[in-house]
Amino acid sequence: MRHGKKFNHLSRPAAHRKALLTNLAKELILHKRIRTTLAKAKELRKFIEPILTKAKKDTTHARRVVFSYFQDKVPVKELFDDVASQISDRPGGYTRIIRLGNRLGDHAEMCMIELVDYNKLFHKEDKPMSAKTGTSKSNVVVHQEKAHTSTNESAVAVSTQEVSEEQGNPTQVAEPTSLGMRDQNRNTSEVSEQETTDVTTDN
Repeated sequence: MRHGKKFNHLSRPAAHRKALLTNLAKELILHKRIRTTLAKAKELRKFIEPILTKAKKDTTHARRVVFSYFQDKVPVKELFDDVASQISDRPGGYTRIIRLGNRLGDHAEMCMIELVDYNKLFHKEDKPMSAKTGTSKSNVVVHQEKAHTSTNESAVAVSTQEVSEEQGNPTQVAEPTSLGMRDQNRNTSEVSEQETTDVTTDN
């Protein structure tokens, strides 16, 4: 019985399984994205991620260790020249598995396994924050409060200036009221004269 044994033999002998994972790892390094079954992708992830971690140190020993897995110079060169620079800042988790549904022939569960740093759709490039794009509700409220306080301060300043002018020149405040009373008296006297003339003409 195989209780608790998580090692998936993929229904192949050891040599066949090793060759399968090696070929899948080569294709993933060269093409950055491949389509396979879910069981193979899970085993490939456990196989290739230690190799990617080893490739982050570009030394002769690391190149020889990786070459012992692939026995091919092309994926080793691609791994150390291109892929290693992309994954240098990532502390593990270099691959992503995306499920694609079941295959029509044998109903096997299919998926796509890819290198995370080569998919530009899932992570957007960092853009510098500008004054227009980086505003939040709190910033807008603060700006509105500042604008409101500035307008209140300007209105208070104008009103205090008017009050100070009125206190400095009290005669200027009293004159227009007296002139207004005189104009009102003149207008009432003119209206009364017009009414009397109208009455005399009617008679």
